[in-house]
Amino acid sequence: MAKSNDQLSAPNNIGKGLITGVVNWFNDRAPGAGIAYKKHMSEYFAPKNFNIWYYFGSLALLVLVNQIVTGIFLTMHFKTDAAQAFASVEYIMRDVEWGWLIRYMHSTGASLFFIVVYLHMWRGLMYGSYQKPRELVWVLGMVIYLVLMAEAFMGYVLPWGQMSFWGAKVIISLFGAIPVIGNGLTEWIMGDYLPSDATLNRFFALHVIALPLVLLLLVVLHLGALHEVGSNNPDGVDVKYGPKGNRWSADAPKDSIPFHPYYTVKDMVGVGFFLMLAAFIIFFEPTVGGLFLEHDNFTEANRLVTPAHIKPTWYFTPYYAMLRVVPDKLGGVMVMFGAIVLLFLVPWLDRAKVRSIRYRGMLAKVMFGLLAFSFLWLGKIGSGPGTDITETYIGRVLTFFYFMFFITMPIWTKLDRTKPVPERVTMHD
Repeated sequence: MAKSNDQLSAPNNIGKGLITGVVNWFNDRAPGAGIAYKKHMSEYFAPKNFNIWYYFGSLALLVLVNQIVTGIFLTMHFKTDAAQAFASVEYIMRDVEWGWLIRYMHSTGASLFFIVVYLHMWRGLMYGSYQKPRELVWVLGMVIYLVLMAEAFMGYVLPWGQMSFWGAKVIISLFGAIPVIGNGLTEWIMGDYLPSDATLNRFFALHVIALPLVLLLLVVLHLGALHEVGSNNPDGVDVKYGPKGNRWSADAPKDSIPFHPYYTVKDMVGVGFFLMLAAFIIFFEPTVGGLFLEHDNFTEANRLVTPAHIKPTWYFTPYYAMLRVVPDKLGGVMVMFGAIVLLFLVPWLDRAKVRSIRYRGMLAKVMFGLLAFSFLWLGKIGSGPGTDITETYIGRVLTFFYFMFFITMPIWTKLDRTKPVPERVTMHD
């Protein structure tokens, strides 16, 4: 006997009523959650012309979640003891069920995190996302980058392999270049004269507890600041407000769409492709030829045997190259940290009349292209042995250009010829 339409729709109505009841119950007891959801998701309007460069913000959040989840499982088996740390990592890899997968997800995730963050920063530079009124968004993003570097360095030390030990010794000893307090500061950071149990324990505490909490807080502040002023777009123009041109709200921007569901669904495409790439690396080439995991780090730390070439992980190599090409130790340290400080100042150094690279002149495009070229080549130099005198001189030239790019930015951004900027966002690629 065929069921009536009322009988068929009854289960659906019950299900909808149950969901509505749960939502209402939750909203009555936590009314701020619904307001926050609307403000940052369903009623947050983003420009309608986002392109592929805008995937990397959500991908950074995805990798952050991966690092936290896999990190929790790794801490269940890791030993914070210089005599047992390396063996505990080997135990995770060989004896813990699926331990090898969790470890490679974490180690690969660290490198993918920096790839995504560097591309995210590059997109901000290209489209002028640091200009007024988004200066605070950029500065908070740079603080996230700085904390992420500290987090990655401390996590790199924990496996207690050869490169972990000697990398820690070299990087921490840089603080010894500071006049008067340098040597005392170095011993205070390490807790000993050489990296030891004390170093491992404090780095573990910072890597697992302190810095992730700071990182999560900064991400919330970064997103909050972004949603207060609104997202930039590839054209670098402000979206127009008014009653026409937008079917969601009379007060909504004309040239925007709700972030959810439109961009959340679109981001799923980027997430799917990204996860396939990550899976390929994890299952087929987790070390990436020694780039993601150095071969020396598969040997237990030995303070009596120095590796042939001490170098940091690839994402630190551009700054390491700057440090190494400067003959004076204190000067090298100042150059290395100065290279990062300059990034914080970009919103006030750029005097261009337009935001986006689309409407900037040839001078700006050449300067940005040379900046990317210099940074990548410095990374190559920093990953090498550092014994080639030709590379040293090339590194000095590239370092000089890197600094001149930012120092002279107020000049060349003013001299640069710009194209007319459209009144409203466009949909061309």
